Amino acid sequence: MGNGKSMKVSEMIGTFLEPDAPVRIDAFDGSSFGPSDADLQISITSPKMMYQLVHNPNEIGVARSYILGYFDIKGIDYADPYPQLRQLVALSPYVRKPSPAELARLAAAVLSHGIHKVEVPESEGPSRFERITHGLIPHTEKADSETVSFHYDLSNEFYSRFLGPSMTYTCAVFDTPETSLDVAQQRKLDLVLDKLDLKPGQRLLDIGCGWGSMVIAAARRGIKALGVSLSREQIEYGQEWIRREGLEDLAELRVMDYREVPERDFDGVCSIGMMEHVGAKNYQHYFNEMFKLVKPMGRLLNHQITISHNRPNGRPGTDEFLDRYIFPDGDLASPGFIESRIHDAGFNVVHQENLRQHYALTLHNWNRNLKANWDAEVAEVGFERAKVYGLYLAACALNFELDGIQVHQFLAVKPDREGHPMGDWYPLRPWWKG
Repeated sequence: MGNGKSMKVSEMIGTFLEPDAPVRIDAFDGSSFGPSDADLQISITSPKMMYQLVHNPNEIGVARSYILGYFDIKGIDYADPYPQLRQLVALSPYVRKPSPAELARLAAAVLSHGIHKVEVPESEGPSRFERITHGLIPHTEKADSETVSFHYDLSNEFYSRFLGPSMTYTCAVFDTPETSLDVAQQRKLDLVLDKLDLKPGQRLLDIGCGWGSMVIAAARRGIKALGVSLSREQIEYGQEWIRREGLEDLAELRVMDYREVPERDFDGVCSIGMMEHVGAKNYQHYFNEMFKLVKPMGRLLNHQITISHNRPNGRPGTDEFLDRYIFPDGDLASPGFIESRIHDAGFNVVHQENLRQHYALTLHNWNRNLKANWDAEVAEVGFERAKVYGLYLAACALNFELDGIQVHQFLAVKPDREGHPMGDWYPLRPWWKG
């Protein structure tokens, strides 16, 4: 990028960072920014990063540059970049807003080298706009099937290595930070089933059942459990798991949209990590459907990631990196918004709790598992995709710690409008161990 008329990369960086920012950045053109002994050391290895940032001056430009190796951070572990993400967040007080003249000079310096086609990582999916132009309207059955397949049909073997034997891809519940992941995931399954308080012979529907861990846990208690998912790979894995356990008489998994479940009068319905894919604008319809599926005095347990603050109506509650690389059409809402929709469907919400710290611990465990199995994971899905998942898991852990996102469980009861005595409806106080 260097001739006498161009800006040095260090000058470009100085457009966005205060001079005393605690970071050292060494660039491919020989220029540098910041003190040489800074704890955070970044190397910009290619001019392609500048072109990426001009084309995409947002998180996609940064994410692409990281994934494609246009910059690197000293000491980073691609399976768990959490420490470096912490350091980058600490730079936020030193970020400055450039003037229009500074931005114009920077753009002119980059564009003086010509228009360059930017590279797109193989692991990146189409934008939301591109999906819509190809007929994939968010949260229709067709779009949901495509987006679920994009994420969950990646590889059962890949997921099994970082999730562990539980094959449970949702927040675990820890008694202490030292509790093992497997124990904590069983603790979560038990907590959900204890809250639902179903007895042997009663019927449970698990919507978005994943690989079947909740259905199997319920069947082990003698509960007749049906799980539905749009991921064929997940269902095939879970069906084989059920056969190994000898639970075919109690447990069933189907490749099926929740909107097509023909049965009614379930004693309990659970939705664990499913609502993130439904879309906030569809929550009312979703909970209305749940209300139809469960019998009077039956229970609903909804467990989902939430955001800390309300967003304007219709605005997707997810970021572009997650939308392109991890969860297409993912959408989050605040706990108050969700509880209102459950209430308006006709349920009585009887309990709600925030498990935010537990999800951060869960993600740290997944990063550790990814690190322990790194070579096998790279062999399974490729270096680029494995690198994406290391970033995704670590960034989510940090976001939970910073309270950008939370995770809530809502327990609700479908009231019997004929007026049964309260003791026959549900106990007067919580009946499960916290």
